[in-house]
Amino acid sequence: MQTTYSVEGMTCGHCATSVREEVSEIAGVTGVDVDVDSGAVVVSSDSTLDTATVDAAVAEAGYRLVS
Repeated sequence: MQTTYSVEGMTCGHCATSVREEVSEIAGVTGVDVDVDSGAVVVSSDSTLDTATVDAAVAEAGYRLVS
């Protein structure tokens, strides 16, 4: 299953790496693809993820989800 989230504030490769590392630690996540230019974060997972959990991981990286 893939879910796309929008993340605000990413401006460089380091930003993408930080978000990728934090989101990858969520149980059930099998892959994370980050596009800095669009702010899109595509998360592949075994099952549906709780948005609050993804939001917390993104916040830990120093950014925030936007709707």
